[in-house]
Amino acid sequence: MTALPQQGQRLPETEFITENGGRLSSTELTGEKTVLYFYPKDDTPGCTKEACAFRDRMGDYEQAGIRVYGVSLDSPESHREFRDKHNLNFPLLTDEDGRASEALGVLRENRQVANRVTFLLDPEGTISKVYPEVSPETHADEILADAASL
Repeated sequence: MTALPQQGQRLPETEFITENGGRLSSTELTGEKTVLYFYPKDDTPGCTKEACAFRDRMGDYEQAGIRVYGVSLDSPESHREFRDKHNLNFPLLTDEDGRASEALGVLRENRQVANRVTFLLDPEGTISKVYPEVSPETHADEILADAASL
């Protein structure tokens, strides 16, 4: 199992699929502060709480100049359904083959889902903070507070 990248490191080079089938490289996550949060599964209780907490604080994130991306191994179609059902106002990225999750050390041993882990990136794409243990209810507030010091 790959170890989690740590504060001060750059994200390993990897690629995600957008909800519309496009590609987004980890090297493109620059120019703004970025939250890249991995979660186990669309539309499950904890994942829904976490996503809705980001949704509800998105105005504050935008005002602070912070992009938010959610990532799971679910399909783009599953992401679209999840986003539409809960009116999510940020992109969800797909890692169906688990390569990105493995490269970032968040893939569970069963290789079916990612652990709930978040990376806060500075505008240069360097990891400012790693959150290996996340409370879905308070995580969005915690990151917003931490990002203010970047």
